[in-house]
Amino acid sequence: MEQGKDHKIKFAVVGFGNIGKRHAEEIAAHKDAELVAVVDINHEVSGLVVNLYNVTVYNDLEDLFTNQRDLDVINICTPNGLHIPMAMQVLAAGKHVVVEKPMGLFKNECDGLIELAAKNHKKVFCVLQNRYSPPAQLIHKMISEQRLGKIYWVAINCYWNRDKRYYLPGSWRGTKHMDGGPLYTQFSHFIDLLYWNFGPLKNLGGIFFNNNHDYLEGIEDTGSFHFEFERGGAGQFSYSTSLFESNLESSITIIGEKGTIKAGGQYMEKIDFFIVEGMAMPDLTETLPPNNYGDFKGSAANHAFVIDNVVKALKGQPYEMATAEDAAASVDIIEGVYKLRDGERNC
Repeated sequence: MEQGKDHKIKFAVVGFGNIGKRHAEEIAAHKDAELVAVVDINHEVSGLVVNLYNVTVYNDLEDLFTNQRDLDVINICTPNGLHIPMAMQVLAAGKHVVVEKPMGLFKNECDGLIELAAKNHKKVFCVLQNRYSPPAQLIHKMISEQRLGKIYWVAINCYWNRDKRYYLPGSWRGTKHMDGGPLYTQFSHFIDLLYWNFGPLKNLGGIFFNNNHDYLEGIEDTGSFHFEFERGGAGQFSYSTSLFESNLESSITIIGEKGTIKAGGQYMEKIDFFIVEGMAMPDLTETLPPNNYGDFKGSAANHAFVIDNVVKALKGQPYEMATAEDAAASVDIIEGVYKLRDGERNC
């Protein structure tokens, strides 16, 4: 149901870890949004949340549903493997839901979530915030307008550091059933950019290794897979989290009939190369800095755009956001790649 023009959209955030804190911060900063509750199983979170936002903290979703009636939308910021079951609970309770990336670990579960949302007349919003970065916007415009002509080759390289400072003992990180692997947890944004611009993949092949994370549970730290696009053209996606101490790059190179573009930097935040027939390189606004998690940094801190578009959508205003179907499509690609990984037995 669309909310009135003057109504603040009331949010709850489930999971107050690194990314949940980002959601809460952006909700509190938005003039038409209000953070009314946080859910977290860690009792130590309560004091921090109350000091920062003066809202109630609940220990589980059912407690939230019972005691907090004035809610429009609930943001799921928990470990990957909990996204779908918790989002299902939210929809069943009659609320809209925002799901952090990845939407889930299995395409069929994502499809089930989309079906339940339609049945209950609720919206599912998925956090794929790299789409808002100026280089990503430029690339999408070039591809949508067919400025590069026929696409020949696309190469994505994502080389980051994630070590024992990140994979803490007893954590969900690095586990197959909750984390799933770096394509879900670190690099799903770049899988989304691949799908958003070039569509479905076919004829996948790949290799996968665990170089220096022998404590991970059945997942890799390094891999490379190649593919063809159903629309024509081909490419390769190479990635690693085994780098020493620091992230190196996240880049995409597009070679087309009428031009070549490369977006690079540590987080694909700048255009490194641009030669397109009949065009000069346009001026771009500066990309926002990466999310900073202390010892680690991640993709661009674009969550303000996400929250703003959720608010607009629930107020019945025009909005720009990745669809739930797009988010499910990126999960489908990763699931297909990881079927290769699990068959290879290299990790």
